[in-house]
Amino acid sequence: MEPQKEAGTPGDPVARPPATSRSQTPNEEERWEGGTAPPAAVLGEEDGASADGLWELPVERAERRPECSRCSRPQKVCLCPFLPLHPLHISTHLYVIQHPAEESKVLRTVPLLAACLPQDKCKVKIGRRFSEERDPELSAVCRRSGTLILYPGDEAANLEEFILDSPVYPTTIIIIDGTWSQAKDIFYKNSLFRLPKQTLLRPLQALCSFQLQHGAQIRLSKEYLLKNGLYPKPMPKNKRKLRKMELLMNSVKI
Repeated sequence: MEPQKEAGTPGDPVARPPATSRSQTPNEEERWEGGTAPPAAVLGEEDGASADGLWELPVERAERRPECSRCSRPQKVCLCPFLPLHPLHISTHLYVIQHPAEESKVLRTVPLLAACLPQDKCKVKIGRRFSEERDPELSAVCRRSGTLILYPGDEAANLEEFILDSPVYPTTIIIIDGTWSQAKDIFYKNSLFRLPKQTLLRPLQALCSFQLQHGAQIRLSKEYLLKNGLYPKPMPKNKRKLRKMELLMNSVKI
């Protein structure tokens, strides 16, 4: 006696058999060859089969070009023939504060500078944030009276005029390596770099003047707008953002 089959109710889900590949009939093949597009499922199967074959292809690893150990340039475009044979003897120590994004650039100039100077006269520090706890050596350098920092701020003095007028000859110069926005971020978010005297080079002043004469526009910085009461946006209510604004203003009460 055969068991009775239960009748399904309209609300019960109907089980569907798994999709199986079916063979194409001659009429379907003729219709596809005549210009009618095949179903999307068939196209997906064909694309999947071709993609599976790509994974089996051998992958060739790109070999990095050999670099010069002195100038860090590829050996085919090495610049060492144009650099001094021996390091230049200078009396001033240089500290280059390099943004991490500049380290991977192809046309980086910091290795060229380091190749021209003695190792004890040029030190490169890579990073965005520096503090007394993390770098006591840099903290001590920033607190010396003979330390200058090259930064085009409002209080920056010309380097040549400063050397003539100052009784103390600069013993250390700090240089920030990065784009304008990167250098500004490093300068204002590290209180150590606001301790030395700000200086500016004549070539940089000439470059800025040339850009202004040929269409560049002066954009007022956020700190200038805050100091002069021209900041158009409301002040942040978040304490963390407000603290960042105070650091940007260099101890100006907001």
